Amino acid sequence: MKGKKKNFKKKRDSRLLLTFTFMFICCAGLFYYNSFANKSISNESISIKKSEFLSMVPNGFESIGIDISHHQGSIDWDRLFEVARFDTLISFVYCKATEGADHIDSRYSQYRKELNERGIPNGSYHFFSATSDPIIQADHFLKYWDQKEMDLPPVLDVEVEFSDYSIMIRNIGAWLNRVEEQSGMRPIIYTSLHFYETKFSNEFKDYKFWIAAYSQRPECIEDARIIHWQFSEEGILPGIDEPVDLNVSKIRFL
Repeated sequence: MKGKKKNFKKKRDSRLLLTFTFMFICCAGLFYYNSFANKSISNESISIKKSEFLSMVPNGFESIGIDISHHQGSIDWDRLFEVARFDTLISFVYCKATEGADHIDSRYSQYRKELNERGIPNGSYHFFSATSDPIIQADHFLKYWDQKEMDLPPVLDVEVEFSDYSIMIRNIGAWLNRVEEQSGMRPIIYTSLHFYETKFSNEFKDYKFWIAAYSQRPECIEDARIIHWQFSEEGILPGIDEPVDLNVSKIRFL
């Protein structure tokens, strides 16, 4: 996921992961999980059916998704979901909605409109600020989040360091509670593997997590609290000119 600034350094070896399908050969390299290492499929010569694709998703996961923000720029949605035969492969999409107390992602409304028109399960995320009041941030997100019946749970993107750990936990909790009270949906927490292991292992045990880990399948992935795994930030997909985050989920969306 993308905020205006990145506060933890993501490893750049994602090109060595998960290129075991039509979708991931575009991303680069090798997918070395279990029996899928060293497989590649040409997107010029073969179309993969959903059943075939799902059979290659890592054990414990059910579907593939992406998350996007203005960094992805103008997206050719027809090419992404129809012309390039990706309509049955991408099962969910998350869009950046807001950041801090006053920032709105410039592509948010457009992205959501396109996804809703196509019936693609999608959700919205807020990039959390360490310097703004959490209730003001929550209300800012809720103001611009046009909730639909098909919406996935909102996500709080936590990537920034706080000077005081107790304040960090308190502020995150305040945002989560406010959004759940107003929306009726329990938010998901997105964070790095490092943050999950060092800051959240004993916190927010009633919440689900979405972790970013690029170098390997993390041991904690078996934790029932983790439902999404962002395994690459360098996916290359038809219809999107810029690299995009790739995710697998323990939930089957379509």
